[in-house]
Amino acid sequence: MLMNMKAIILAAGSPRDPTHHTWLLQQLGDQTLIDCVVELAQTLVQPEDIIVVVDHMDNPVAAHLGAGHQYVIQAERRGTGHAVLQAQTRLDGYTGPVLILYGDTALLWPASLLGLVTRHHLKQATLTLLTALTGQRLPYGRVVRNQDGRICDIIEEADASPLERTIGELNLGAYVIESATLWPALHHVATEAGANAIDLTAIVGHLAQSGARIEHHRALDEDEFLGVNTAADMAQAAFILQKRQLQPRRSEEHNQIRFGTGGWRALIGEGFTLDNVRRLCQALANDIIRSGRETQGVIVGYDRRFLSDSAAQAAAEVFAGNNIPVQLQTGDTPTPLITYATAKAQAAYGLIFTASHNPPQWNGLKVFATDGSLPLDDETRAIEQEANSLRVAQVVKVDLNVAYQSGLLIDVDYTNDYVDAVERLIDLQVIRNAGLRVALDPMYGTGQVTLDIVLTEARCRVTTIHDRHDPLFGGRNPAPDPQELTSLVNTVREGKYALGLAMDGDADRIAIVDDQGHYVSTNELLLLLYFYLHEIRGERGGVTRNLATTHLLDRLAAHFGEPAYEVPVGFKHIAASMKAHDVLLAGESSGGLSIRGHILGKDGIFACALVVEMIARTGRSPADLLAEIRSRIGWLVGKEVNLPATPEMKILVRRRLAGAPINEIAGKPVTRTSFEDGVKFYFANDNWLLLRFSGTEPLLRIFAEADSDEEVNALIAWAQGILTGETHTSKQSQNTDDRSPLS
Repeated sequence: MLMNMKAIILAAGSPRDPTHHTWLLQQLGDQTLIDCVVELAQTLVQPEDIIVVVDHMDNPVAAHLGAGHQYVIQAERRGTGHAVLQAQTRLDGYTGPVLILYGDTALLWPASLLGLVTRHHLKQATLTLLTALTGQRLPYGRVVRNQDGRICDIIEEADASPLERTIGELNLGAYVIESATLWPALHHVATEAGANAIDLTAIVGHLAQSGARIEHHRALDEDEFLGVNTAADMAQAAFILQKRQLQPRRSEEHNQIRFGTGGWRALIGEGFTLDNVRRLCQALANDIIRSGRETQGVIVGYDRRFLSDSAAQAAAEVFAGNNIPVQLQTGDTPTPLITYATAKAQAAYGLIFTASHNPPQWNGLKVFATDGSLPLDDETRAIEQEANSLRVAQVVKVDLNVAYQSGLLIDVDYTNDYVDAVERLIDLQVIRNAGLRVALDPMYGTGQVTLDIVLTEARCRVTTIHDRHDPLFGGRNPAPDPQELTSLVNTVREGKYALGLAMDGDADRIAIVDDQGHYVSTNELLLLLYFYLHEIRGERGGVTRNLATTHLLDRLAAHFGEPAYEVPVGFKHIAASMKAHDVLLAGESSGGLSIRGHILGKDGIFACALVVEMIARTGRSPADLLAEIRSRIGWLVGKEVNLPATPEMKILVRRRLAGAPINEIAGKPVTRTSFEDGVKFYFANDNWLLLRFSGTEPLLRIFAEADSDEEVNALIAWAQGILTGETHTSKQSQNTDDRSPLS
């Protein structure tokens, strides 16, 4: 939060250590010490309002920081107070507060500085200090208080008596002071000091004696207290910085709507609020009105998450308030059904309130275009920008009962239409003839009703687990990942079922378990279905996958003489490729897929039915079919690692990959590097490595495929080394994209 304030950073050295300014250029992680302090100041102050005190203009600190800041010269090293005095002429006429920082206070949290400045304003203080209460024996000034508990002095470590050194309240060296008080106070202590050094802290006692209001803000994290003045300090600071960068933290949305690869998702109560739902729907309504599509109306659905039904009603009130017809799907609804209904009704937009596979504390919104595809990046950016610019008072809405009475809001149920559309693409008779027994895990989500209809009409014997309405999803993530499918695996094994099927919370993703209870990865599933459609059903066409999905699909397509297309992560890109290239199958390693002739979105319900048909028609297990595919195209070993991501981690990875291009990783020559979505390194024989920050969750995803376990583990280890600083990225390559990594 930038404030109307000036800042002074002391970087000229001290009488005790005239070379101290060179220490400020020592590396701390991927930055120098002085970079960290300047970046800290810039969380509150515009760069042009920062004054850096140096000993001469050829000072290497000034050369390093460049022309974006103001500089003043302290030719004589006469202490911190003298250094601040050099900035007086630069601030002539300025009457506001001044933030003062030492150039080696690199580990302060931005929140501590914000608390310091906020308290200064709220208390209407003359001077506010950043302090700490600690039992650590640190060489800092002691904060002395009078009998009333008011700050009356700062005693520097060198001048403190043994008793004063036992004081546990320390001065951390960050100050906010009103400029009208700062300069007279400094001139007073300069006169008293004579030819001696002028310490900035001397003004504390002077101001206290004059009755000025001196306040403090307490820093709470003991890691902040470290001053970086020795090699040992630097090593400890580097450890602290790395710990901060890698430590997971609760996501904070700052009341901003942001679309990721799968729509808008946010923590309930942070970013996902009904006010934000209304603002976003008003932005969508504005777009509909501008483009003259009001008569097309919108379709709105919701899943089983907390607030989803209320959000759908709030959306209906906004669209009806804007004279846009609304069809509200009855009951909790799978996402593929809304995708289908939007295209069938040719609605201006389809909306489903869901956070898909995210943990229960999340919710969100997926928005579909008229053809059922997700809007592309430029479209969602325009929507989110308009939504974030709107005030709640600018939202046009009516009460829900008024919307119903007006006829603009009606309840609908597209379930039968959607089930019919799925069944037209599935050979129900083949499944009936097989008499399969299937176990189903909808993960407490919305998919069981529609899939159960399809499978029951195909005469499958279906046993369903986890089918009740539970907004907490049984205390787990509704993601069909191996670690979440233990109950399904046990059900299949104990009941001797032919197949286990799972879908995520909104039923657009799929996972399967074979007759032995073995998890079949999505990459393997895509291979199975493409092989089945092409070789068994005799359909022809290429394949589209995202860049985090197995390259074995490319091999299989080449084996069939068909094209393969790679797109960025996000089914909107897959849908665009499906339309452009009329591919037979399109999918992604996260569990989503669709085929030609069906919807332009992920559909776990249809995918489950297609898998059942494959098992019924072939009479073969997934393992047996995969063995045949392997005999034809060979194999690659794939691995994925997900790491909790922080904003600092994004900066860290970007910096470490932004240097010289890389021509070799883990002994493998890099043939090509792409920064289209994250950073992806390509090697010979379809081997590859991808680092990418998730667009739906606070995660860094690392994917790799290689010829062996050892090789894929080496690639993953190299990528993880980016975070710890153990990976070196200096080897040169000419085969690179010129865009910034992970942008």
